[in-house]
Amino acid sequence: MRARRVPSSVLLLVLVGLCLSAPNLYAQKFYPDDPLAKEPPPMPVIDAEPRELSEILEWVSSQFGDPGERHPEIGVIPGMGVNTLGEVMDGPWYQNRHGKKRMSLEELKRGTGDDRPPHTDAPWKALTVKAVGVRPGFLIADSKYQLYLLRFDPPDHLEMSTGATMVASKIMYALGYNVPENYIVYFERDQLVASDAGEDVTSMGERRDLTEEDIDNFLKKVARDPEKGYRAVATRVPGAWEGLLGPFQVFGTRSDDPNDIVPHEHRRDLRGLFVFSAWLNNAYMSALHTLDALVIENDVPYIKHYLVDFYTALGSARDSRKKAHEGNDLLFDRGQTLKNIAGMGFYSQRWMRAKYPKFSSVGRFEYATFEPEKWTTEYELAPFANRLPDDTYWAAKQVMAFTEEELRALVATGQYSDPDAEEWITQCLIARRDKIGRTYLAKVLPLDNFRIESGELAFDNLEAKYGFVSSPQSYNVQWSHFDNDTEKHTPIGGVG
Repeated sequence: MRARRVPSSVLLLVLVGLCLSAPNLYAQKFYPDDPLAKEPPPMPVIDAEPRELSEILEWVSSQFGDPGERHPEIGVIPGMGVNTLGEVMDGPWYQNRHGKKRMSLEELKRGTGDDRPPHTDAPWKALTVKAVGVRPGFLIADSKYQLYLLRFDPPDHLEMSTGATMVASKIMYALGYNVPENYIVYFERDQLVASDAGEDVTSMGERRDLTEEDIDNFLKKVARDPEKGYRAVATRVPGAWEGLLGPFQVFGTRSDDPNDIVPHEHRRDLRGLFVFSAWLNNAYMSALHTLDALVIENDVPYIKHYLVDFYTALGSARDSRKKAHEGNDLLFDRGQTLKNIAGMGFYSQRWMRAKYPKFSSVGRFEYATFEPEKWTTEYELAPFANRLPDDTYWAAKQVMAFTEEELRALVATGQYSDPDAEEWITQCLIARRDKIGRTYLAKVLPLDNFRIESGELAFDNLEAKYGFVSSPQSYNVQWSHFDNDTEKHTPIGGVG
């Protein structure tokens, strides 16, 4: 679409002004290096302390409190960690990838990396076996002393959790987040041996010496392919073990990180994560599914922030397929509980009547009853509660960037043996993608990709681009001169 021809100097000013996401026209001031594509180089991080979070305490604090800073009664706190065009910058939290610079099919399938699976030239040494808790599995070291976390499928659901992990982690990497390398591996029992220094973590959190029997007992409770052996996702532990600092909180900042200056509940990349989590049905998304790691680049140690553990994406839950309410209702919602009681069973919400395919490798994942704004995690997260229309618009643009061909390639990384199951997941992602686009592009004026072509201002209406509106649209543009020193606008001509 094009507007009338005007001088290039004026167009450049208008171009910057129209791209603002803030509703107040006088709220921005521009600098010579605008818009920034990258955050400033990180400052060195010294003596960062690891942290642990309790799943129970996280749930209690979120369920019965409002951790983090929320919007005031009058006005809102805009999304932060963005440049003057409202775009998230490259940095320790996020890297613009597919939404900005299209990745090839091979790059999408490769993700973080696909050439460093655990070596199988010698048995893997099991260092820790954890049969219960948020992240059950094995911590192993291969023959090159590289650490991997092995996670498995629950009984009767071979490929469900491991497939969900592969698909979701590849998509999240393409969306721009830091994600560890994940590999699907098959192995027999003799590939695992208990390390002399190995530990077993009991249900009470106590540690004791690991035995071969502990490994046997764990493997009895996971799915096994009768022809290929045990199937697992091997997550390559990023960096050095001593550099892992545990999860990051989804509100506040790290006091030991001089680069962490934006409260997490106001980061656009974490507010927009709600949309991505809804798309992938990652209902268990929480601080416990994150990781801070101390890395060294260009001789500068700094903290890099990761999203980890996608075992609860798509139709998978922690140790079984998802329950119907997961992704549709909070773990405990007092208001909804009272409504259900008052309804006395005569009224049921749409998701309660959802139909799911009988694929054991898929679990409960569908699209017919999916409503993006009603989707929810198990309990409310501060950045998700703070999301604003420009946060979700930013995220919806990233989701809509994926074509059907690209989604097919990404779903194939789950290595599903049933082509019908693979097709169902693909169709669900396509349909959920479109619902997200229809929902969030309509909440703002969805004009994007402003540019100057042959002396004219051109731009895209994303609703029209993706076929969500059919009738042609016209626009009235008020041109003005912007004084960067006084932040005042002087109208130029009339409305065109």
